[in-house]
Amino acid sequence: MSRKIALIGNQNCGKTTLFNALTGSSQHVGNFPGVTVEQKKGFIKKHKEQFELIDLPGIYSLSPYTSEEIVSIQFLLDEHPDLIINIVDATNMERNLYLTMQLMELNIPMILVLNMMDEVVSSGNCIDLDGLKEKLGMSIVPISASKNEGIEDVITEIERNMDQPARHLDLCHGPVHKAIHSISHIVEQKVRALHLPVRYCVTKLIEGDKEMFKTLQLSENDCHIIEHILEGMEEESGTDREAALVDMRYSFIEEVCQDCVFTECETKEQIRSEKIDLLLTHKYLGIPVFILIMLFIFYFTFYLIGAPLQDLMDSGITIVSDWLLAFLETNHVAYWLRALIGDGILAGVGSVLSFLPVIVILFFFLSLLEDSGYMARVAFVMDKALRKIGLSGRSFVPMLIGFGCSVPAIMATRTLSSDRDRKMTIVLTPFMSCSAKLPIYGMIIAAFFPSKAAIVMITIYCIGILVAVVSALLLKNTIFLGEPVPFVLELPAYRIPTAKNVMLNVWDKAKDFIRKAFTVIFIASIVIWFLQSFNFQFEMIEDSSQSILAAIGTFVSPIFKPLGFNDWRASTALMTGITAKESVVSTLSVLTATNTATSLNSALAGIFTPMSAFAFLVFTVLYMPCVAAFAATKRELGSLCQAILTALYQTGFQTGMAYLVAMLIYQIGNLFL
Repeated sequence: MSRKIALIGNQNCGKTTLFNALTGSSQHVGNFPGVTVEQKKGFIKKHKEQFELIDLPGIYSLSPYTSEEIVSIQFLLDEHPDLIINIVDATNMERNLYLTMQLMELNIPMILVLNMMDEVVSSGNCIDLDGLKEKLGMSIVPISASKNEGIEDVITEIERNMDQPARHLDLCHGPVHKAIHSISHIVEQKVRALHLPVRYCVTKLIEGDKEMFKTLQLSENDCHIIEHILEGMEEESGTDREAALVDMRYSFIEEVCQDCVFTECETKEQIRSEKIDLLLTHKYLGIPVFILIMLFIFYFTFYLIGAPLQDLMDSGITIVSDWLLAFLETNHVAYWLRALIGDGILAGVGSVLSFLPVIVILFFFLSLLEDSGYMARVAFVMDKALRKIGLSGRSFVPMLIGFGCSVPAIMATRTLSSDRDRKMTIVLTPFMSCSAKLPIYGMIIAAFFPSKAAIVMITIYCIGILVAVVSALLLKNTIFLGEPVPFVLELPAYRIPTAKNVMLNVWDKAKDFIRKAFTVIFIASIVIWFLQSFNFQFEMIEDSSQSILAAIGTFVSPIFKPLGFNDWRASTALMTGITAKESVVSTLSVLTATNTATSLNSALAGIFTPMSAFAFLVFTVLYMPCVAAFAATKRELGSLCQAILTALYQTGFQTGMAYLVAMLIYQIGNLFL
């Protein structure tokens, strides 16, 4: 049976980087708060199947205010790990050690890992490691996780401390000391019977944690005595009970830092960050700068670099397709099978795969921004704007993830402490333009707007955001009344992105895209080919306009006439896009019998005009999310009724808004063009 080790620390302290270094895992590393939502598991290198490392969410305290804190507390109390690795940012010891003080109350052996020691040393600062070890009573390991320095020392200390007993330090004094020990005598028997740490339970009672009172099932008399003790502590200390506990912890931290942490000046990274932030977090320039950065990224992605690489990928797919079809024909393979492979699988999957270079390049740039620490600044800059629509800047993090995929974005709402903010963010996230829609954008832009790619992309993203704003204002004044919670965000120092972290992130995105191409898109392409190759008598036909799919599409297509695309193939593509947005491209490829991006571009000219193509593009941005997003919403809300109501809103209102906006763009555009 493996031994469990909990890895825990503040957000942005390098926790996930250390996890990857210790386990060899390919978990993505992000530099904005909330990237680690769930537990991540892996086995320590050199100790396969022996030492299991659990990467807990990045948190600042063990006070159960957010979903992340609840996950961490429940794991530590319920799973009883054999060892805790507490990683702290060595450049900000005073803030990081607060969580350390709380962890010491859990009666679990612990190692303190000081990350970013290279930054401390390079700035001429110093930490007395021996003195720190003596004061805290635990092993101290200095490392630089991003440079892979000190990792072996961490493994050595894990081996040495695994079977060591937890060290006890009584850090309190005065009125708080008396209150803790008095309450301990009252509840000790009940706490030990539940196999819980006494000191932790007592501090929770002092904080007024209702769940702890319920867990211990204290009698009315015990509750009365505890309340009397706390009132006496408040009177003697001159402050409320929770503040007295916080003051006690910070008094000890200040003493430790005064004796062991010698800071002559800010680190070079902190000084550099402050200078850069004068521009990037500027009150008025912050948002325009962000838009310019994204415009630059789109220009490189869809025009300067992406377009040539997409053409190269398309040529490679064409060569493979032609060879395979020639091979099948030479070997006299049945016509229906050749048609299935050529017009179905190769057309559907191949057309989607041709956009892989665009996906890779876009996420390469986004990973650079994320790993540098800039994305946290964007959340800070967006806070004021988001508050006007009823959300805090913290909601920007899951929304930002939504530009990648709605499913992890919806899951990331767990980091929001307010139930109101969380539900509202879940409803709004699908308006963000996810990466699954990138093949659609690439298809339409390549066919109709190749010279204006960056402008079109920025316009499309802005339309999605503007409609989300309108929806938020409506929700704010109807369903989600009230104010968003205060936004507190620690801005990490700017750091040069590491090649490993960026490549891991890009690989994760590319892998997900390829997996979807060969699973969902593969199956969808086969189904679409069948429906467009057979009539209702299940007779194979040559004219796809006589097919089952044509009949369904023809029935639906008049609805989209005011939007400019009254073609059954376009309406059919939109319907299949509900399963996965990439299916829109594969569907059109199958229905137009094209297996390359170049031939698809030519075929689209017979379905759309430039204005109707742009309206089609707008509709795909805004209409209802995919099935996977619905499933994630159901899972996160935890209530079938709430999930159904959310689905009805997204199906009805969101699709209705998509229809209205696309129609207005097409009709107004035709007046001027």
